[in-house]
Amino acid sequence: MSWRHPRLWRYARVRRRVADRFVAGEGLEIGALHSPFPVPASARVRYVDRMPTARLRAEYPELAAEPLVEVDVVEDGETLAGIAGGSQDFVIASHFLEHCEDPIGALEAHLRVLRPGGVLLLALPDRRRGIDARRAPTPVTHLLADHADGGAGSRAQHYREWAELVDLPLGTVGPEGVAARAAALQARRYAIHFHAWTLEELAALLEHLDLPAAVVQRRANQHEFLVVLRRS
Repeated sequence: MSWRHPRLWRYARVRRRVADRFVAGEGLEIGALHSPFPVPASARVRYVDRMPTARLRAEYPELAAEPLVEVDVVEDGETLAGIAGGSQDFVIASHFLEHCEDPIGALEAHLRVLRPGGVLLLALPDRRRGIDARRAPTPVTHLLADHADGGAGSRAQHYREWAELVDLPLGTVGPEGVAARAAALQARRYAIHFHAWTLEELAALLEHLDLPAAVVQRRANQHEFLVVLRRS
């Protein structure tokens, strides 16, 4: 057995334990694609995405060999506008919040659809341990500005940063192609990582916001971290 297997097993175990403790009843997972969060057998999950499953396959050809979950609800995961308030026992947003142009608005929307006592389970990549390693943390002032205009004012900046600090080091594009790459991604409204945090940085953001919820779990998990909020 290679060293990778125990790491993957421990990673999955942390996720299962957090879900077993906090996820129950009926709820939603947003943007699961090929990697749905493990939940207890008694929990009923409906999968939400911005496109039907067939269109998601076309949008993400790199996942051609992976089985995707069947999308139950076609909806903007940042707003959940078609989901009634106070109707869900849980919302899972696994590796989703970093893709939101307005993370504060997304958090408010996810909490809005929860019943009192319901939980929002967030999983996010630790920016130090993956493709965001060259990026600075997103400050609160930037997030408040994005909340004010839905991210429109910083959109071009985010795509340029992604092309320079992610695609260029990965070899996806050369130095001369950074501007064109950023423009092409923006034209497609491709779901890049608009924002990046560590666990401590996101926790500081949550403390700054006046959200109707309390953090009941914070947990590092190798390349990611988990945060659970309970709706008050």
